[in-house]
Amino acid sequence: MTTPFDPARQQASTICLPPGNWATVLDCLSDHFKAIGRDQWLDRFTRGRVLDAQGQAVAADLPYRRGMRLHYFREVPNERPILVQETILHVDEHLVVADKPHFLPVTPTGEYVEHTLLRRLIRRLDNPHLAPLHRIDRHTAGLVLFSANPQTRSAYQRLFPERRIDKRYQAIAAALPQHDFPLVHKSRLVQGEPFFRMQEVSGEGNSETLAEVLEKNGELWRYGLSPVTGKTHQLRVHMAALGAGICNDPFYPTLLQVEDDYQQPLKLLAHSLRFADPLTGEERYFESRLTLDW
Repeated sequence: MTTPFDPARQQASTICLPPGNWATVLDCLSDHFKAIGRDQWLDRFTRGRVLDAQGQAVAADLPYRRGMRLHYFREVPNERPILVQETILHVDEHLVVADKPHFLPVTPTGEYVEHTLLRRLIRRLDNPHLAPLHRIDRHTAGLVLFSANPQTRSAYQRLFPERRIDKRYQAIAAALPQHDFPLVHKSRLVQGEPFFRMQEVSGEGNSETLAEVLEKNGELWRYGLSPVTGKTHQLRVHMAALGAGICNDPFYPTLLQVEDDYQQPLKLLAHSLRFADPLTGEERYFESRLTLDW
Protein backbone atom coordinates (compact mmCIF):
# COMPACT_ATOMS: atom_id res chain seq x y z
CA MET A 1 0.00 0.00 0.00
CA THR A 2 1.36 3.43 -0.94
CA THR A 3 1.40 6.04 1.83
CA PRO A 4 -0.26 9.30 0.69
CA PHE A 5 2.15 12.16 0.29
CA ASP A 6 1.72 14.60 3.18
CA PRO A 7 3.11 18.06 2.33
CA ALA A 8 2.93 19.10 5.97
CA ARG A 9 5.70 16.65 6.82
CA GLN A 10 8.27 18.21 4.49
CA GLN A 11 9.45 21.71 3.71
CA ALA A 12 8.69 22.90 0.21
CA SER A 13 10.40 25.51 -1.93
CA THR A 14 8.14 28.23 -3.30
CA ILE A 15 8.07 30.07 -6.61
CA CYS A 16 5.87 32.83 -7.99
CA LEU A 17 5.77 32.15 -11.72
CA PRO A 18 7.76 34.78 -13.65
CA PRO A 19 6.48 36.70 -16.69
CA GLY A 20 6.56 34.74 -19.95
CA ASN A 21 4.54 33.23 -22.78
CA TRP A 22 4.27 29.61 -21.61
CA ALA A 23 1.11 27.60 -22.17
CA THR A 24 1.29 25.46 -19.01
CA VAL A 25 2.97 25.49 -15.63
CA LEU A 26 5.02 22.49 -16.79
CA ASP A 27 6.36 24.54 -19.71
CA CYS A 28 7.23 27.39 -17.34
CA LEU A 29 9.03 25.30 -14.73
CA SER A 30 10.93 23.27 -17.33
CA ASP A 31 12.18 26.43 -18.99
CA HIS A 32 12.86 28.35 -15.78
CA PHE A 33 14.83 25.57 -14.08
CA LYS A 34 17.02 24.51 -16.96
CA ALA A 35 19.10 22.10 -14.85
CA ILE A 36 15.99 19.97 -14.22
CA GLY A 37 14.75 18.01 -17.23
CA ARG A 38 11.15 18.23 -18.46
CA ASP A 39 10.67 14.52 -17.80
CA GLN A 40 11.80 15.00 -14.20
CA TRP A 41 9.27 17.80 -13.71
CA LEU A 42 6.55 15.68 -15.30
CA ASP A 43 7.38 12.87 -12.87
CA ARG A 44 7.06 15.31 -9.94
CA PHE A 45 3.63 16.42 -11.16
CA THR A 46 2.57 12.79 -11.53
CA ARG A 47 3.61 12.03 -7.94
CA GLY A 48 1.86 15.10 -6.54
CA ARG A 49 5.01 16.96 -5.63
CA VAL A 50 4.00 20.29 -7.20
CA LEU A 51 1.33 22.08 -5.15
CA ASP A 52 -0.75 25.24 -5.40
CA ALA A 53 -0.96 27.94 -2.74
CA GLN A 54 -3.50 25.87 -0.80
CA GLY A 55 -1.23 22.82 -0.74
CA GLN A 56 -3.20 20.86 -3.34
CA ALA A 57 -1.43 18.91 -6.08
CA VAL A 58 -1.71 20.50 -9.52
CA ALA A 59 -1.70 18.90 -12.97
CA ALA A 60 1.12 19.38 -15.44
CA ASP A 61 -1.27 20.84 -18.01
CA LEU A 62 -2.57 23.53 -15.66
CA PRO A 63 -2.58 26.77 -17.69
CA TYR A 64 0.28 29.13 -16.90
CA ARG A 65 -0.54 32.39 -15.11
CA ARG A 66 2.01 35.03 -14.24
CA GLY A 67 2.52 35.37 -10.49
CA MET A 68 0.91 32.01 -9.70
CA ARG A 69 2.31 30.71 -6.42
CA LEU A 70 3.50 27.09 -6.48
CA HIS A 71 5.27 24.86 -3.99
CA TYR A 72 7.63 22.12 -5.07
CA PHE A 73 9.91 19.68 -3.33
CA ARG A 74 13.59 19.57 -4.14
CA GLU A 75 14.91 16.11 -4.92
CA VAL A 76 18.39 14.82 -5.57
CA PRO A 77 18.42 11.51 -7.45
CA ASN A 78 20.69 8.97 -5.78
CA GLU A 79 21.55 11.37 -2.96
CA ARG A 80 24.80 10.37 -1.33
CA PRO A 81 24.33 9.35 2.32
CA ILE A 82 26.26 11.19 5.02
CA LEU A 83 27.51 8.64 7.52
CA VAL A 84 27.41 10.73 10.69
CA GLN A 85 24.72 11.09 13.34
CA GLU A 86 23.39 14.19 15.04
CA THR A 87 22.47 14.32 18.75
CA ILE A 88 19.43 16.10 20.17
CA LEU A 89 20.42 17.92 23.35
CA HIS A 90 17.20 19.71 24.25
CA VAL A 91 13.53 19.75 23.22
CA ASP A 92 10.70 21.90 24.55
CA GLU A 93 7.59 23.57 23.16
CA HIS A 94 9.59 26.38 21.58
CA LEU A 95 13.19 25.24 21.05
CA VAL A 96 15.21 22.30 19.83
CA VAL A 97 18.98 22.23 20.31
CA ALA A 98 21.01 19.77 18.26
CA ASP A 99 24.68 18.80 18.19
CA LYS A 100 25.60 18.68 14.50
CA PRO A 101 28.52 16.50 13.41
CA HIS A 102 31.04 17.60 10.82
CA PHE A 103 30.01 17.27 7.14
CA LEU A 104 26.23 17.39 7.76
CA PRO A 105 24.47 20.43 6.18
CA VAL A 106 21.96 22.27 8.32
CA THR A 107 19.40 22.79 5.53
CA PRO A 108 18.83 21.39 2.01
CA THR A 109 21.41 22.74 -0.37
CA GLY A 110 23.17 21.62 -3.51
CA GLU A 111 23.42 17.85 -3.63
CA TYR A 112 21.92 17.32 -0.17
CA VAL A 113 18.21 17.33 0.68
CA GLU A 114 17.23 14.40 2.88
CA HIS A 115 20.69 14.06 4.44
CA THR A 116 20.51 17.41 6.23
CA LEU A 117 20.10 18.22 9.90
CA LEU A 118 16.73 19.91 9.35
CA ARG A 119 15.15 17.01 7.46
CA ARG A 120 16.50 14.47 9.93
CA LEU A 121 15.09 16.38 12.90
CA ILE A 122 11.70 16.85 11.24
CA ARG A 123 11.46 13.08 10.82
CA ARG A 124 12.82 12.22 14.29
CA LEU A 125 10.60 14.67 16.17
CA ASP A 126 7.62 14.49 13.82
CA ASN A 127 7.50 18.29 13.73
CA PRO A 128 7.20 19.85 10.26
CA HIS A 129 7.35 23.34 11.80
CA LEU A 130 11.03 23.14 12.75
CA ALA A 131 13.16 25.97 11.37
CA PRO A 132 16.81 26.80 12.11
CA LEU A 133 17.34 30.08 13.97
CA HIS A 134 20.92 30.30 12.68
CA ARG A 135 23.26 28.15 10.63
CA ILE A 136 26.78 26.83 10.76
CA ASP A 137 28.87 25.56 7.87
CA ARG A 138 28.56 21.98 6.68
CA HIS A 139 32.23 21.49 7.62
CA THR A 140 31.70 22.91 11.15
CA ALA A 141 30.41 20.79 14.03
CA GLY A 142 28.45 21.81 17.09
CA LEU A 143 25.31 23.51 18.33
CA VAL A 144 22.40 24.56 16.15
CA LEU A 145 19.28 26.15 17.62
CA PHE A 146 15.87 25.47 16.03
CA SER A 147 12.49 27.07 16.52
CA ALA A 148 9.82 24.45 17.14
CA ASN A 149 6.82 26.78 17.26
CA PRO A 150 5.96 29.31 14.52
CA GLN A 151 4.00 31.43 17.00
CA THR A 152 7.07 32.22 19.11
CA ARG A 153 9.72 32.02 16.37
CA SER A 154 10.22 35.73 15.83
CA ALA A 155 11.09 36.32 19.50
CA TYR A 156 13.99 33.88 19.24
CA GLN A 157 15.04 35.03 15.77
CA ARG A 158 15.58 38.56 17.08
CA LEU A 159 18.26 37.31 19.48
CA PHE A 160 20.74 37.05 16.62
CA PRO A 161 20.51 40.39 14.74
CA GLU A 162 20.12 42.20 18.05
CA ARG A 163 23.27 40.46 19.38
CA ARG A 164 21.57 39.18 22.51
CA ILE A 165 23.07 35.71 22.24
CA ASP A 166 26.61 34.74 23.23
CA LYS A 167 28.14 32.26 20.75
CA ARG A 168 31.44 30.58 21.61
CA TYR A 169 33.48 28.42 19.24
CA GLN A 170 36.65 26.42 19.59
CA ALA A 171 39.23 25.91 16.86
CA ILE A 172 42.59 24.18 16.52
CA ALA A 173 45.17 25.91 14.36
CA ALA A 174 48.86 26.69 14.19
CA ALA A 175 50.45 28.60 17.06
CA LEU A 176 50.53 32.39 16.72
CA PRO A 177 53.20 33.55 19.19
CA GLN A 178 53.63 36.79 17.22
CA HIS A 179 50.21 38.00 18.40
CA ASP A 180 49.11 39.16 21.83
CA PHE A 181 45.92 37.44 22.99
CA PRO A 182 43.10 38.01 23.57
CA LEU A 183 42.68 40.11 20.45
CA VAL A 184 39.87 41.46 18.29
CA HIS A 185 40.05 41.04 14.53
CA LYS A 186 37.87 43.30 12.38
CA SER A 187 37.66 43.34 8.59
CA ARG A 188 35.38 43.82 5.62
CA LEU A 189 34.20 40.50 4.17
CA VAL A 190 32.74 40.17 0.69
CA GLN A 191 31.97 37.27 -1.63
CA GLY A 192 35.07 36.00 -3.40
CA GLU A 193 35.99 33.52 -6.10
CA PRO A 194 34.64 30.91 -6.41
CA PHE A 195 31.29 32.21 -5.17
CA PHE A 196 31.28 30.07 -2.01
CA ARG A 197 34.46 31.61 -0.61
CA MET A 198 34.67 34.89 1.26
CA GLN A 199 37.55 37.34 1.16
CA GLU A 200 38.79 40.34 3.09
CA VAL A 201 38.92 43.67 1.25
CA SER A 202 39.72 47.22 2.21
CA GLY A 203 36.90 49.40 3.49
CA GLU A 204 34.70 49.78 6.53
CA GLY A 205 34.63 46.61 8.60
CA ASN A 206 31.50 44.46 8.65
CA SER A 207 32.85 41.50 10.64
CA GLU A 208 34.37 41.17 14.09
CA THR A 209 35.78 38.25 16.08
CA LEU A 210 37.24 38.04 19.58
CA ALA A 211 40.01 35.41 19.71
CA GLU A 212 41.75 33.98 22.78
CA VAL A 213 44.08 31.08 23.47
CA LEU A 214 42.57 28.25 25.52
CA GLU A 215 45.34 25.66 25.36
CA LYS A 216 48.79 25.19 23.86
CA ASN A 217 50.10 21.92 22.50
CA GLY A 218 53.43 22.48 20.79
CA GLU A 219 52.90 23.83 17.27
CA LEU A 220 49.12 23.70 17.62
CA TRP A 221 46.95 25.87 19.84
CA ARG A 222 43.31 25.60 20.82
CA TYR A 223 41.58 28.92 20.32
CA GLY A 224 38.34 30.29 21.75
CA LEU A 225 36.50 32.34 19.13
CA SER A 226 33.55 34.62 19.84
CA PRO A 227 31.96 36.11 16.71
CA VAL A 228 30.44 39.53 17.33
CA THR A 229 28.98 39.45 13.81
CA GLY A 230 27.81 36.43 11.82
CA LYS A 231 29.22 36.63 8.31
CA THR A 232 29.59 33.50 6.19
CA HIS A 233 32.87 31.67 6.97
CA GLN A 234 33.85 34.58 9.23
CA LEU A 235 35.89 32.57 11.74
CA ARG A 236 37.66 30.60 9.04
CA VAL A 237 38.64 33.73 7.11
CA HIS A 238 39.70 35.63 10.22
CA MET A 239 41.94 32.82 11.48
CA ALA A 240 43.56 32.52 8.06
CA ALA A 241 44.09 36.29 8.01
CA LEU A 242 45.83 36.09 11.39
CA GLY A 243 48.24 33.58 9.87
CA ALA A 244 46.78 30.30 11.16
CA GLY A 245 44.17 28.73 8.95
CA ILE A 246 42.06 26.27 10.95
CA CYS A 247 43.35 22.71 10.67
CA ASN A 248 41.91 20.69 7.77
CA ASP A 249 40.13 23.69 6.25
CA PRO A 250 39.56 22.89 2.55
CA PHE A 251 38.72 26.54 1.66
CA TYR A 252 41.11 28.82 3.58
CA PRO A 253 43.73 30.05 3.13
CA THR A 254 43.98 27.87 -0.01
CA LEU A 255 41.14 26.23 -1.90
CA LEU A 256 41.77 22.49 -2.01
CA GLN A 257 39.96 20.07 -4.29
CA VAL A 258 39.37 17.30 -1.78
CA GLU A 259 36.64 14.80 -1.03
CA ASP A 260 35.12 14.63 2.45
CA ASP A 261 37.54 12.83 4.74
CA TYR A 262 35.75 11.77 7.91
CA GLN A 263 39.13 11.14 9.54
CA GLN A 264 40.25 14.75 9.00
CA PRO A 265 37.35 17.09 9.77
CA LEU A 266 37.67 20.85 10.01
CA LYS A 267 38.85 21.61 13.54
CA LEU A 268 36.07 24.08 14.27
CA LEU A 269 33.32 23.52 16.84
CA ALA A 270 30.29 25.65 17.78
CA HIS A 271 30.86 24.97 21.47
CA SER A 272 28.25 26.92 23.47
CA LEU A 273 25.23 29.23 23.33
CA ARG A 274 24.07 31.50 26.14
CA PHE A 275 21.10 33.89 26.13
CA ALA A 276 18.20 35.23 28.18
CA ASP A 277 15.05 33.48 27.04
CA PRO A 278 12.91 36.17 25.35
CA LEU A 279 9.70 34.57 26.66
CA THR A 280 10.62 33.98 30.29
CA GLY A 281 13.79 35.98 30.95
CA GLU A 282 15.44 32.76 32.19
CA GLU A 283 19.13 32.33 31.36
CA ARG A 284 19.60 29.49 28.88
CA TYR A 285 22.96 27.80 28.37
CA PHE A 286 23.75 24.94 26.02
CA GLU A 287 27.11 23.26 25.49
CA SER A 288 28.18 20.81 22.81
CA ARG A 289 29.12 17.29 23.82
CA LEU A 290 31.50 17.07 20.87
CA THR A 291 35.22 17.72 21.22
CA LEU A 292 38.10 18.65 18.96
CA ASP A 293 40.98 16.18 19.16
CA TRP A 294 44.53 17.24 18.55
